[in-house]
Amino acid sequence: MLLQLTALNAGENQLCNDQILQTLIKLATSEKSKIQLTAAEYFLHVSLQLKSTLPDPFVRPIVTLLYSSDLKVQNITSLSLVNFLVNDTICIDLLIEMKILEPLIELLKSGDVVAQCNSCACIIMLSSSESNADTVIHDGIIPILALAKSYDPQVQQDAAWALLQLTQSDSLTKLICRCGALPVLVLLLQSSNSQLQFLSCTALCNIASIVELQPMLLNVCGYYLISSLTNLMSSTVTRNAAKACKCLAYLSHNEHIQIQLMELDCVLPLKTLLKTYNLIYIEPALTLLSVLSAHTPNKDVFVDEGILEIIGQLFHRRYAGPSVVIHCSIIISNLSNSDTGPEAMTGTMCISGLLIVLEKQTVSDEVLLQVTSCLLQLISIGTLRSLVVAQVTSKHVTRLVILSEQTRNPLLSYTCAAILGKLEQPEEDFERFPC
Repeated sequence: MLLQLTALNAGENQLCNDQILQTLIKLATSEKSKIQLTAAEYFLHVSLQLKSTLPDPFVRPIVTLLYSSDLKVQNITSLSLVNFLVNDTICIDLLIEMKILEPLIELLKSGDVVAQCNSCACIIMLSSSESNADTVIHDGIIPILALAKSYDPQVQQDAAWALLQLTQSDSLTKLICRCGALPVLVLLLQSSNSQLQFLSCTALCNIASIVELQPMLLNVCGYYLISSLTNLMSSTVTRNAAKACKCLAYLSHNEHIQIQLMELDCVLPLKTLLKTYNLIYIEPALTLLSVLSAHTPNKDVFVDEGILEIIGQLFHRRYAGPSVVIHCSIIISNLSNSDTGPEAMTGTMCISGLLIVLEKQTVSDEVLLQVTSCLLQLISIGTLRSLVVAQVTSKHVTRLVILSEQTRNPLLSYTCAAILGKLEQPEEDFERFPC
């Protein structure tokens, strides 16, 4: 009753006096969960109201409540701790000293989503303290890595989820990599559990997005990582395949990785993703393909596999947004100057797709520059010039004239003027002096 009245009526100075402290200690150490719940709810109220730092003696009842056998008590208490940490109203040094990480790690194993979210949020915020980062990583991350190696799939999944949350921060990502997270995450890719595959792959994707960590990722995991991700690209779970593709796209700027990917036959899973009807799955495939198609030894392989035909079809889909158009244009440019590219272009909808984008009035300069650059390259190829000219209409010419006269983007203006020049060039001169 004292706590209830105080929670409702007291000012901030009365929330944490000695009488309240003694009551909280008594309630927190009770063997009855309903009594512990009263203390947990009081701390939740305080965590929302308190503006100053929680007095040190009040930290111990919080730790005690986290060890409760009642999950509801643990959830409410861990939420209170999240609030205190977010509002910077609790002493982090004292929390570390009182081994707060031990009950938080246990909550990660609870299988309860609320408990996992709260405990992981606490660990992340505790790790953000520079003075305690190493301690938190040692006491918090090392046990999480150990849990990830468990034979219990649910425990593994909880650990992978925690590691994924930690990779949301660049600084924490670097720390967990130094603590040995990379081999563990790659090992989890081999799981038969699709959710575990997704969690570990997403964490690896976050790591791969940090350029300075890419050499470490490749040095530690190397071929095993690339082969695991390539295998995952063939998963029947499309979101897993797309996530693996996105991770590989970050790493594929390395020529050695490109060679490995082609040797591992990444083309078929790429084609499968491109033929889906969800932009979330198509974009990673296009991103990876735009990098791989720039590598000369790969070009004829992609052409022979019918990639140009698939790319042409993508232009004509309703969701061909800016990212799709840009990557498709890059891929067409890359493949059109291969040995077999110009001939293969003839039976596709690539040129008509590029011209459809050119007609649109709402397209950004970035997209227009990529599209017109691609058209300029195609019309400069002797065997393709007549194909482009045959599909260009007066509307396209008018659009090119308008764009060539705009001044906001000189490069776009120049590219459009160059296309117009190619269109006006006599056929016999073009054949004599191809660009």
